[in-house]
Amino acid sequence: MTTRLNDSAAVLVQQLLEKSAELEITHSQLDNGVTIIDLGISVAGSLAAGISLAEICLAAQGHVTLVPLTSELPTTHAVTIKSDQPLAACMASQYAGWQIVTDDFFGMGSGPMRAAAGSEDIFKYIGCTESASHVIGVIETASIPTETACELITTACQIEPQNLTLLVAPTSSLAGTVQIVARSLETAMHKMHELGFDLHRIQRGTGTAPLCPLGKDDLLSLGLTNDAILYGGEVEIWVSGDDSSLSDIGPKIPSNASEDYGRPFVDIFKQYNNDFYKIDPQLFSPATIRINNVDTGNTFCFGEINSAVLLESFNSARPSD
Repeated sequence: MTTRLNDSAAVLVQQLLEKSAELEITHSQLDNGVTIIDLGISVAGSLAAGISLAEICLAAQGHVTLVPLTSELPTTHAVTIKSDQPLAACMASQYAGWQIVTDDFFGMGSGPMRAAAGSEDIFKYIGCTESASHVIGVIETASIPTETACELITTACQIEPQNLTLLVAPTSSLAGTVQIVARSLETAMHKMHELGFDLHRIQRGTGTAPLCPLGKDDLLSLGLTNDAILYGGEVEIWVSGDDSSLSDIGPKIPSNASEDYGRPFVDIFKQYNNDFYKIDPQLFSPATIRINNVDTGNTFCFGEINSAVLLESFNSARPSD
C-alpha cells in the first residue's frame, strides 16, 4: 500500500496536541519514554477530542463529523464517517482487533499501530501491514498503560519506547463514546469479512449512528455505544463485482440477522454472564446497509432501524426516580 498509516495519523496527533487546552486533554511521557495522550481518564475531554480521536483511529483515511438528527431517534445528533480508503481506514487501523493484555493491564487496541504489528489473522487477508519509525496507537481503557503493556506494543511493532504514542480514553468518557459510535462502517466491513466477503471489493463507504448518552460506568457505556450501531447504525458502501454475491450476503449483514437481536446490549451481555465471547458474533453489525454495485449500477438495501430498542437503551442512562 502507498499510504503510510502511522505517518498520516502522526500529523493528526500533532494537530491534536497543539489544541490540547481547547480540547480539554493532556499529554505526558512515561519513564520509559512512551508518550501518553489522555482524552478522558483524568480529564473531561470533549466532543471535538472524540472526533479527532476517531479520525486518528482511521489513520487519517476517513472523516468524522457530528450531524443533527431530524428523525424520531432518541437523540439530537449522529456521528458520521466517510472514507474513500475503507480497507486501510477501517480494517487495518480502526478495528479494535488487538487486545493489550498483561498481568497489570487490559485494553482494546486500535489505530495504525495494528498495521505496524501486523500480527492479527485479518492481515493475512487484507495485507496493509507496514514498518514504521514512529507508531500511533489508540487504547480503549480506564487506566494509563503500564510499562509492561507498552513493552508488549513496542516489541510487536519493533520500535523503541520513545517512538510510541498512545491515545487513551475510557468507554464512558465523551471522547471514548464518540470514537466508538464512529465505528458503524467498520462493524459492517468486519461482519462481511466474517461472512467470507472479499473486502478488497469495497471501494468506499459511509456510516452514521446516533450519538448515545454517556453511561455512568464503562459497562453501561458499552451497552449504549453498541446499541447505537446495532439498532441505529446506517451504512452505505460502493463495491465492484457481481450482483448475485451481494444478494446472497446482504440479508446476513445487518444486526437483525442474529438470534440475539432485539434487546438492549446490556441485557444480552448479562444473559451470558458478562462474557462477551458467548454473544452471537452475528449481532455485531449496523442496523441497515445499502450496497451500491459500481459495475452494474444496482443497489441493494437490507436491515431496519429499531427506534424502540434505542429508546429503551438510551433511557437507561437517565437517573432513576
